[in-house]
Amino acid sequence: MLTLWGRTNSINVQKVIWTLGELDLDYTRIDAGMAFGVVDTPEYSSRNPNRLVPTLDDDGYVLWESNTIVRYLAARYGAGRLYPEDLKARFIAEQWMDWQATNLYPALIPAFLGLVRQAPQFSAPATIEAARTKTEGFLAVLDAHLGANAFVAGEAFTMADIPAGASAWRWAAMPIAHEPRPNIARWLESLRGRPGFAGNIDLPLS
Repeated sequence: MLTLWGRTNSINVQKVIWTLGELDLDYTRIDAGMAFGVVDTPEYSSRNPNRLVPTLDDDGYVLWESNTIVRYLAARYGAGRLYPEDLKARFIAEQWMDWQATNLYPALIPAFLGLVRQAPQFSAPATIEAARTKTEGFLAVLDAHLGANAFVAGEAFTMADIPAGASAWRWAAMPIAHEPRPNIARWLESLRGRPGFAGNIDLPLS
């Protein structure tokens, strides 16, 4: 039995929900984090000592860190589909998943916190503009890559599209100036009909 802890407005939880939808897996989700609390309880912290979301329990096997959970689900339940069997193709997917976690998402989060969550420490126009400039630089890299590839890891949808797609969609939905990225726009449109995307990724930002 699969159990997922996390709130639906967390991008990291959304990545896992999208993956579960792609794989058509039954699961139970428990609201946790921010207004829902839970993460500071001894029971939760025994599963995830970081007290963050998401956390996944697959019949007693517990994982945290969203991209790791996506990789695990893809490998266990989607080998040959979400999880490329070819070693070189797999590590292209891994490369872009790490890129999302270490480059794209850290670049955009200050603007998200300032504009959407309205956190005072991120609300200064200079802070938001710096985040916009940095994020657009990374999106230029992705747009160029998608000019030669249908999806992030090549010609087929894989686990790599999930973290990058969730981040790019969130950026596109933010009330901020966007540079034209035609290849990203084409790719995002192709993701809209994917299982697990509608109603999970394209939510109002909060």
